[in-house]
Parts: sequence; C-alpha cells; structure tokens
Amino acid sequence: MLSFGIMTLNKRSEKSYFLELAKRAHEHGIQCCRFIPSDIRPASEKISGDIFNPSSGSWDPKEFSVPDILYDRCFYGEDSHSRQCMSIVNWLKARDDIQFLGYGLPNKLELYELLSHSSISPYLLKTAAFTSAEHFIDSLVHDKPLIIKPASGSQGQGIYYIEKKGTDILVKTDKREAQIVHTFEKTEKAIKWLTRLIAKRKYLIQPYVNLSNKDGHPYDIRILMQKDPEGNWKEIGRGIRIGKQGGIISNLSAGGTNTSFNDWIASFPSSLRNYICEELKEIKQALPSSLEAKLPPLFEMGIDLGVEKDGSIWILDVNSKPGRKTILNTLPEKKEELYTAPLLYAKHLASSKQYERGHNYAKTVSN
Repeated sequence: MLSFGIMTLNKRSEKSYFLELAKRAHEHGIQCCRFIPSDIRPASEKISGDIFNPSSGSWDPKEFSVPDILYDRCFYGEDSHSRQCMSIVNWLKARDDIQFLGYGLPNKLELYELLSHSSISPYLLKTAAFTSAEHFIDSLVHDKPLIIKPASGSQGQGIYYIEKKGTDILVKTDKREAQIVHTFEKTEKAIKWLTRLIAKRKYLIQPYVNLSNKDGHPYDIRILMQKDPEGNWKEIGRGIRIGKQGGIISNLSAGGTNTSFNDWIASFPSSLRNYICEELKEIKQALPSSLEAKLPPLFEMGIDLGVEKDGSIWILDVNSKPGRKTILNTLPEKKEELYTAPLLYAKHLASSKQYERGHNYAKTVSN
C-alpha cells in the first residue's frame, strides 16, 4: 500500500483538512500518516507520528519509516522549532530516495527576480529588498505610500502601509481585531522602529496600489490551481477575498470575507469583464510553466491578484501552500475534488516514478 505522509509543525494545524484527506485515502489504496519533522530520529530515520485508522476514523500513535510520498504543509515562523524543522525538511528534499508531492517556492524576493525575466513580468509590482531604515525613509515621497512585507510568510501577517504626511510618517497594519495606526512625528523614531522590525526577519518593499472597491474594502482574487491525476495543471476554482473597510489587506486571517467570482465580475461593464477574464486566463496558463522551468516541481499554488479601477491586474502573491477556505466558501461543490486531489496526484507520482530532483531544493522551504 502506498504510504502518504503529511508534514506539519504541530498537530493542531489544518486538522479538518488532514482528516478529510485521511478519510478518503484508504479507498484509493493509500495509508495516510502525519508527523512533525522534528519527530524523525536521525540515527534510525524512524518517525514517531500518527497513522490514520480507517476503522475508527481517528489517528493512532505509531512508529513508521519515512513515507513514500511527503506532503509538506509546514508554515515556518521565527522560533527555534521552525528553524529546526526547516533544516530537517531541507535535508529530506535533498535526498534522491524521497519524493515530495511538491517542492515549494523560494521567498518573495527570489520569486520576483525569477518571474521578472518571464512573460509574467508585466503583472508584477516593482519589488526591492529592504536594506536600511534610513534609506527607506529617504525614499518616501508625498502621495506615494509604500508597502513593506516579510520576504517569507503568509496569511497577510507583518504587512505595513507607510506614508509620508508632511513631516510625519504614518504607519498602518491590519490585525484581526482592528487596524493599528501610528504616526511618527520625528523621523528618528520611525527609523528606530523600522530598524528593530527588520532585525527580526528579511523584508521587501513595494509601491502601494489602491485595490479597494467602491465602498473602501480591499479585495483580491484567489485562484487555486492543482495538478490533476495525469500531472497537468488545472484550475480548481476562484473566489474573491474582501477585507475590512479602510483596511490594507483582504486575507481571511485578518478578518476578511468571501464572495463568489461570478458575482464580483458581473458588476463590471462587459468590455472590461471580458478583458479581465482574458488576462486571468493568460496568467494562469503562463505562471506554472514559468515557475517549473526554473524550480523543482510543484503540486498546487494559490495565485492572489489585484485589479485596479482601470482594469490593471497585478500578481500580489503566489503561494505553494495555499489555504482552501475561499474556494470552499464560494464553491462548496468543489469539496470532494479538493480532498482527493493530493491523493490522486500522489498515485500518479508513484505509478510513473517521477522522482524528479531539483538542484536548488534549498530555496524551496521558505514558504
């Protein structure tokens, strides 16, 4: 029986998703297990994790060898356990005898550099590394606010809107509870705060683009793509994420909501509607091949896109470990497809023995 291992940093993460996957695994001839990378014993390479019991419908603690196919759903933070697990996943991805469902993406700065030399480049916001607080403050121009965000990360965390207002520096960030706004009246204090912020992790800089609807709610389009049982890319679905009024991000983790893509696109004039749909079609066809031409194979990706009032389209993020809430909320009929796709693609990898290796595997664990 094919063994399918789900890797996560803690057993509370994505519990319902993993349970739905595991419930379906047995009928596809797959034994499903889950584990934390730090639970691998280096000497024996045995893992103390859980194996799903289809009879009881629950996870049983067991010891087992490294599974045939690994599904990496690790979301790393800045803590020591994250760093430990990242090193272990790096080690696993470097091995020729272990197969991952997908090998992930590099951080946002490296991804921008890669895509800026592809056919996707016109859809990218100009992106630069945050190198120093002094240089950043000097680059601020009236009426041209900037966004800074972590080079690695997800769920909209750590994103700041920064604007020069007269002699003051205005900073905003969205939290689930409320938006936090602070004004630095002295440049020195803004520089001190930014210096402390970037000491913890690498940040990038982008221009702020107003991607809000007529009521002042930020929104974006989430397109979820996965490989089908033959290994071909397929769109699973798309939906709209809408943030809080006056906010800067639309992520569900920051209190955003969903609406269907069809309802949203229907509000545009027919000419603009057709243009947007054709542009989205172009992006979803070109992006996977642009990535896999330079990187190890992927299994899935969430593409987040913003649309300005004039129809300009921007790729805001590409995530190799996307969530599924937007699709489940707006297209509930896709539920079965979402829960079986990883299993069917795992069978494809096993049967075709596509043990492709990437020479730049070390770049692929930042997401």
